Amino acid sequence: MAWEEKNNTLYQSFTFRDFSEAFAFMTRIAMLAEKQDHHPAWKNTWNIVEIWLNTHSAGDIITDKDRKLAADIDKLLLK
Repeated sequence: MAWEEKNNTLYQSFTFRDFSEAFAFMTRIAMLAEKQDHHPAWKNTWNIVEIWLNTHSAGDIITDKDRKLAADIDKLLLK
């Protein structure tokens, strides 16, 4: 599944086998986000992680910062 442009955000939902896998994924994203100083809006319900990316300092629109973080999040799935 690819990132979807939705309400001035990049959105994607990820489904894992269980809560532990979902939470581990979120932990890896947290490390990326902290390094990039760009933090997602997200929601976790058991094995599902939903993420919304936009740049608040640019007026809550999608910017290159969002596209880079989205690409880096996708790379986490390949590891």
